[in-house]
Amino acid sequence: MTVDDDVLTVARARLLSEADGIHRLADRLDETFEQAAAALLGCTGKVFVGGSGTSGAVARRMAHVLSVTGTPALFLAPMDSLHGASGAITDEDLMLLVSHGGSSHEVVETAGIARAHGAQVVAMTGRTDSDLARRADLTLLVTVPSQADIGGVIATGITLAQSAYGDALAEVVMRARGYTWEQFMRTHPAGAVGMREELPEDLPLLRLPARAGGGLP
Repeated sequence: MTVDDDVLTVARARLLSEADGIHRLADRLDETFEQAAAALLGCTGKVFVGGSGTSGAVARRMAHVLSVTGTPALFLAPMDSLHGASGAITDEDLMLLVSHGGSSHEVVETAGIARAHGAQVVAMTGRTDSDLARRADLTLLVTVPSQADIGGVIATGITLAQSAYGDALAEVVMRARGYTWEQFMRTHPAGAVGMREELPEDLPLLRLPARAGGGLP
């Protein structure tokens, strides 16, 4: 091991690599994003978001962001789902599962259970030929260049890309739903946000394309 790199040079390179991953993802958005947004908007039951490991951290955050933007969502740990928690899933629900490799046993099994219960299953994965993708009604392909992850191994850049993709879904559905800042404040009365006296103007309404429909194939 040599000590040749400047600390700030390494740090800047890491930030730029991860930012580049998100930038490239934005250029690849397609109709599957619109279909997922329409499915979230049209869900008449519960929205569950699940994942394991770092994908689980992404899923937990995604459930929170969806909830505060007007789409009530809950994190469901895939391993817990295999120990009875999947009993909460019904045919009116939507299950969004995050797994970059798409092969984590508990995540794949949770997708199968959700499908058996009649729920819609959306997979966010980096492989359209993965076991998870094969069990999903809709697959959201989220990938980044290998350099976006530390050593091409540690899931750093990919988790940021997954999170950003979820943020984009949350804003689109929030605007399609006509969710207002006044409604938001009712669920967020604490902290610096809750102490705001002036609210921003409500976001312009957004109409999803007709081809997106209200459900999944």
